This record gives sequence, structure tokens and C-alpha cells, in this order.
Amino acid sequence: MRSGRQRLLDELLPEVAIELETAATPNALFDFQPKELWLEIGFGGGEHIAWQAAANPEIGLIGAEPFVNGVASLLGHIDREKISNIRVWADDVRPLLDALPDAIFTRVFILHPDPWPKRRHANRRIVSQPALDSLARLMTDNGLLRVASDVPSYVDWTLFQLGQRQDFAWTARCPADWRNPPADWPATRYETKTSSEGRPPTYLQFRRYPRD
Repeated sequence: MRSGRQRLLDELLPEVAIELETAATPNALFDFQPKELWLEIGFGGGEHIAWQAAANPEIGLIGAEPFVNGVASLLGHIDREKISNIRVWADDVRPLLDALPDAIFTRVFILHPDPWPKRRHANRRIVSQPALDSLARLMTDNGLLRVASDVPSYVDWTLFQLGQRQDFAWTARCPADWRNPPADWPATRYETKTSSEGRPPTYLQFRRYPRD
């Protein structure tokens, strides 16, 4: 007898999964015409993307996550909460980024990415110049990129990488802007846990400059 998790992977995932052949027309992935498209890279257990989808039913959300446990967890949210505006890329996000058309995402979320702390693994970090090149292409003018991490060195890395860009601007004006989450940010179990352990997250938001 199949477990509930396996049922979701066998039956629900094919219904919401993205194929590279269809990525060129992302609006067509949904059963409605989305007002905007948002992307979450590495959605973990899916709490954040599920919350955003339920709170914004007019938005089409695409979530990318390579780990099957995370995919199964998000599918559980979709199933229980009857969410219809999420589509899933269950693999490394880079091939999907290459297949998507220009200027489609008004928001991109990269929340608590793997920090790959060893120097020799730095090229595996998702916040990197090649990935930012892709996001700059894919994001709309004035689109928002949100990055969160409870690892101080990764926060420094993110600020360094974005600080080299001419197409993104950090929106912070005071310390509260990176110490406190945006108003439309659900408190996930991971963030509650890290905060209780003395590792509060840092919340970074960047705006995609308008194209010339």
C-alpha cells in the first residue's frame, strides 16, 4: 500500500509539475490568467510559498526545489489547503531559469539557501553572478528580490554579490528593514527555531532597476 507521501508524488506532482517544453509560456501553466508571476527558489518545506499562494490567489507562483522531501511537503500543503496557483519544478532551478522568457517575475524569493560555507564550494551558492544575471533578465522593472538567511557570512556574501550589480538596488533605509520581515511574510517553523536558538534571520530586499 502506498503512503500518503508517495500518493502525492505519484498523482499530484504530475498535475502541478513544470516541463521545460512548457516553460517558455509560463502563464499557460495555470488554469487562469495570473495577474503576476512570482518565483521561489529552494522552497524547503513549502510553508512560505503555500502561504503566499493562499494569500494571493490572483498570483501564479512557481516553486523550485531539488529535494524530494521538500517537494512532498509542499504537495501536502497544496492538497490539504486546496491551493491551485502553484506550479513546481522538482529539480535544480538553473535549467528552468534558462528556459523561461524575459521580464516575467515581479517577485523572486530565495529564503535560507544552503550557505555552502567552505570556500571551495562557493560556486555552488545560488546567490552568484550567473544566477543574478538570469534573475536580472527574468525580473520585471522594479521587481523585488527577497533573500533571507540566518547565516551572517551568507548575508555578507549576498550583499557583496548584489553590491557589484548595476541592475539591483538594496531597498533598506534603516536597521529595522533587515532585522524585521516584510509585513507579508509568514513566520515559518524554521525561522522560529533559529530565532529561539539565537540566530535571527536577516531579511534583504532588492529592487530590479528599470531597463534603459
